[in-house]
Amino acid sequence: MIEAILFDFDGTLADTAPDLGHALNRQRIARGLPELPIAEIRPLASAGSRGLLGLGFNIKPGDDQYESMRDEFLDFYTQRLCHDTCLFPGIDELLDQLDARELPWGIVTNKPARFTHPLIKILGLTHRVGCVICGDDIVNTKPHPEPLLTASKKMAINPSHCIYLGDDIRDVQASLAAGMQPIIARYGYLGNGQPPETWGAHHLIDHPKDLLAYL
Repeated sequence: MIEAILFDFDGTLADTAPDLGHALNRQRIARGLPELPIAEIRPLASAGSRGLLGLGFNIKPGDDQYESMRDEFLDFYTQRLCHDTCLFPGIDELLDQLDARELPWGIVTNKPARFTHPLIKILGLTHRVGCVICGDDIVNTKPHPEPLLTASKKMAINPSHCIYLGDDIRDVQASLAAGMQPIIARYGYLGNGQPPETWGAHHLIDHPKDLLAYL
């Protein structure tokens, strides 16, 4: 029996890729590089600064320029946090249905709180969401199960009675490790690696409304 729904944020609940991509392209333009198309940026948007800086500049944590480039990226992102970001089509209707069914829902994301909470407020979700667990609220981020287990404990619901909807293989790994039911949002970013059908999720959906049919 499902007693709660937990959502990943970037690529599942909200389409944040345009504003994340703008920050990355602003860095590229400043260095005389051409902008990357949003279609190329979108698959890695769920990977945050690490994935996007790898895409845009082929650098990774531990490289000489990584820390300063990450700080600059996050500064640019802060300046334009919610210009083009929006809920995915159908999400608002899905949340309305969950509220009508009195089925609690929450957000579990690796995104830092300083970005997550302002976005949740701007998108009008602050007074609706049952709990929010951000990447800096816990010691271990996804794919570790800690953030999901923290959310289920905060909502006082057994993990086995929770669905976790996400768009990245880390979401499935964290969900399975926490004893939750993973569902993949195939409309999300999905990374650029293995096909989502091979991630080991219980179910995949092509549109948020499909979750209601699953329930």
